[in-house]
Amino acid sequence: MHNQKVILVFGTRPEAIKMAPLALKFKDNPAIDLKICITAQHRHMLDQVMEFFGLQADYDLDLMKANQSLNQLASRILSAFDEVLEREQPDWIFVHGDTTTSSMCALAAFHRRVRIAHVEAGLRTYIKDSPFPEEINRQMTGKITDLHFAPTTSSRDNLQREGVEEQDILVTGNTVIDALHLAVQKLQSGYEDDEIAQLKSVITAGKKVITVTGHRRENFGGGFERICEAIKKLSAIEDVQVIFPVHLNPNVQQPVNDLLSGIANIHLISPLAYPAFVYLMQASHIILTDSGGVQEEAPSLGKPVLVMRENTERPEAVEAGTVKLVGTDPEKIYSEVAALIQNPENYQRMSSAYNPYGDGQAVERINQLFVG
Repeated sequence: MHNQKVILVFGTRPEAIKMAPLALKFKDNPAIDLKICITAQHRHMLDQVMEFFGLQADYDLDLMKANQSLNQLASRILSAFDEVLEREQPDWIFVHGDTTTSSMCALAAFHRRVRIAHVEAGLRTYIKDSPFPEEINRQMTGKITDLHFAPTTSSRDNLQREGVEEQDILVTGNTVIDALHLAVQKLQSGYEDDEIAQLKSVITAGKKVITVTGHRRENFGGGFERICEAIKKLSAIEDVQVIFPVHLNPNVQQPVNDLLSGIANIHLISPLAYPAFVYLMQASHIILTDSGGVQEEAPSLGKPVLVMRENTERPEAVEAGTVKLVGTDPEKIYSEVAALIQNPENYQRMSSAYNPYGDGQAVERINQLFVG
């Protein structure tokens, strides 16, 4: 078997985190001729992740532009990645998850008859606009993928119901756990940067840290206003400290800054690079989020996660008891957080529940398919 020419392509910070351990594994595999291509759909945050894991891109398409529409971004990714495919003539491309980068790069590869491997395949809500545009991105990618790396048996079952053959699916666990293990090892060995030092100065000893993150498009407007109302109420609980790294999107910045600035016990901070966010998760008591990756990572650290969405494509965590859906109703958010703070048994049940997203060996399972 000749060396497999593989392009790993990603564009956002979450994709970079989840693809980094795979890139490191493939670099050490003599049977793989690896190229890394980034679209830089998230520029600054993506660069931070690449630096932390010691990765360099062979192709940097640098497609980030202010205020571009999804269609403008999609067409630019399709066109720019086509040139990479023409030059490299790879055997495989690996895409991740559900971004515009993953769906458009997969489409470009399909048009050139290049085989597609989809990491984190099979997640579904089956609701077209929740999350938007991610649900359709991942369904589109799934239709043209040749090899599906499903993080869980539920994801595999979704793919099989859609007609994907069993031999084309491998249940791997989620590579985000592999990345988390690498990051925690680095932190434990003494890694510290300016952001971590700053966090240490913000976190008050003896207070229970509630970490909040939010960025989903479906929560823009009224959703974020309700979330802020809940956070304001939570900050009044004795011995609670809210730390909220505020997403750069103006649809998040405006309501959060308007409604939560200057309130005691609420610290609005800039978005954190990956190592600092892992440090913050470790220091947290409870995490309130609408993020997918956090639902997978936090249970490995023993942190209960309350998800501010009406549905999730990660039902395994809900079933396992590590995650609870609370939507954006301020009363529901407040009462669920308060119950965890006031009832140690509830807290212990959630924090010690089994993490369904894997054991940190996902990339090794993928790598085994490409050993010469």
